[in-house]
Amino acid sequence: MCAQPAPDEAATLVQPDQSPDQSRVVLDARDITRALTRISHEILERNKGAGDLVLLGIPSRGVPLARRIAARIKEVEGVDVPTGALDITMYRDDLRKHPARAPQHTAMPPGGIDDKTVVLVDDVLYSGRTVRAALDAMNDIGRPAVVRLAVLVDRGHRELPIRADHVGKNLPSARAERVLVRLLDVDDVEGVWIASGAGEQA
Repeated sequence: MCAQPAPDEAATLVQPDQSPDQSRVVLDARDITRALTRISHEILERNKGAGDLVLLGIPSRGVPLARRIAARIKEVEGVDVPTGALDITMYRDDLRKHPARAPQHTAMPPGGIDDKTVVLVDDVLYSGRTVRAALDAMNDIGRPAVVRLAVLVDRGHRELPIRADHVGKNLPSARAERVLVRLLDVDDVEGVWIASGAGEQA
């Protein structure tokens, strides 16, 4: 059986003609790797190391992003950073608009999040409502000492006073555009595209 290429080796798999809806590529696989490496170093610098650090990915693509950041931190610090997934479905304020949204998996690290520095990880920051829901969900699970936010893309258009601490790329966009993140872990293709059409709130 042929081994699957590692995510960091995937740049050659993404060609312009493979982009969703023939959209414009704004980050390829190598760009994503560089962005996550920089975010990882920023997290370590801000936290003064990997002590008491927990990464929680917001499903679906925030989870593999959190795992990749944890892998890069291990390369630097030699420490396995606890990583988990935080489902925010039932905490969203748009359930009436999207009643068919299926709950996803929440998985807390064995040591929990009490008194830890928790970094929430997501793919795109837009209105801020996903992050607000994540904070509410986390409040029912434990009490971290500090909560920070890392996102691969910040596209602007905030509706709530929420700002990311670590950003892979600031991507100015119109509300009438969509920002599409695709990861090998989830989609079998890797990159970030911008396309015409209304974007989903996040």
